[in-house]
Amino acid sequence: QMQLIESGGGSVHPGASLRLSCASSGRNFNNFAMGWFRQTPGKDREFVGAITRYGQKTTYSDSVKDRFTVSRDNEKSTAYLDMSSLKPEDTAIYYCAADMAPATVLRVNQGDYEYWGQGTQVTVSS
Repeated sequence: QMQLIESGGGSVHPGASLRLSCASSGRNFNNFAMGWFRQTPGKDREFVGAITRYGQKTTYSDSVKDRFTVSRDNEKSTAYLDMSSLKPEDTAIYYCAADMAPATVLRVNQGDYEYWGQGTQVTVSS
């Protein structure tokens, strides 16, 4: 089993920045691509961004591209989501997830991810 714990959520004003962290334990972190998803009430979980096992590739949804950055520190078994220029429509519960994908593969479908964190709330409002 792999445990993922998100942290760093909170309430911010539009235009602010926030960093989410996802700490992993229980499995070899290097064996997993890491993804971030978000969900608002009444909507399906939405892909945000992902990073390959060793951080050489990232991909993002169009809605967050150029504002959000996914990174990872394999020594600390932790993934990060740096969010800038936050908008009210970024308000959601944010989840990190782990995908035992091949080393250069990034996937955007939540069904491909084996392990999930419990989520952290991000609220953007004035």
